[in-house]
Amino acid sequence: MNKTYLLIGGNEGDRFLHMQQARANIELICGAIEQVSSLYSTAAWGKTDQADFLNQALLIDTRLAPHALLTSILSIEEKMGRKRTVKNAPRIIDIDILFYNREIVADPELSIPHPRMAERRFVLQPLAEIAPGFIHPGLGKTIQQLLRECTDTLAVKKI
Repeated sequence: MNKTYLLIGGNEGDRFLHMQQARANIELICGAIEQVSSLYSTAAWGKTDQADFLNQALLIDTRLAPHALLTSILSIEEKMGRKRTVKNAPRIIDIDILFYNREIVADPELSIPHPRMAERRFVLQPLAEIAPGFIHPGLGKTIQQLLRECTDTLAVKKI
């Protein structure tokens, strides 16, 4: 089994319901959810003229290989009604692979660890709640260290 950290989030429609549906679909299709962070509310990052996001970090135990996991995640997003339009646009659900064991995957379709996670407080805050001591395999720092060093000033509020 493979320990995988995911970040789920969204800012369209019934955000709480969509987060619940995403967790149910992940558990059904990808693997058992072992840990769940609190929900966090965050202003939109990048494209700021939109509703606040809800975000949550998950630890799952999956049998899927990294690319198969990505395919499954994309199918969940599509099934839930996600339409990919403009970068950083509003969305019903977004599911990102943050870590897959301690592996580094770098190819055109998939980058693990998530390449911009260390720059984003809305990723680090919920992840630090469930994995403060996890060491980023590319940066050699714990999640707690990355959170302390993060220069992103966007407010992240625990709900």
